[in-house]
Amino acid sequence: MEIKIEHQPTQESLKQLGVYKWAIWQKEVSKFPWTYDSQETCYFLEGNVIVTPDGGQPVQIGKGDLVTFGAGMCCTWEITQDVKKHYCFD
Repeated sequence: MEIKIEHQPTQESLKQLGVYKWAIWQKEVSKFPWTYDSQETCYFLEGNVIVTPDGGQPVQIGKGDLVTFGAGMCCTWEITQDVKKHYCFD
């Protein structure tokens, strides 16, 4: 299970993916466990988070990042600045 991050993707790339048509998720500063039943792709509009896969290294994610979380991944989310993101499950 891995986390793929594309920092500052082009607007053209985001439009091709249809990112701005995806639903929006928002969450305040918090820490919680999470398991991905299916692959999620998301684009961070605001905030900062540290995602630590079980048994893996922490990954810093924030505004302007396009991120893909693999299906079946178990992790801990630590939101250090309120998050707002577009998201899509495959």
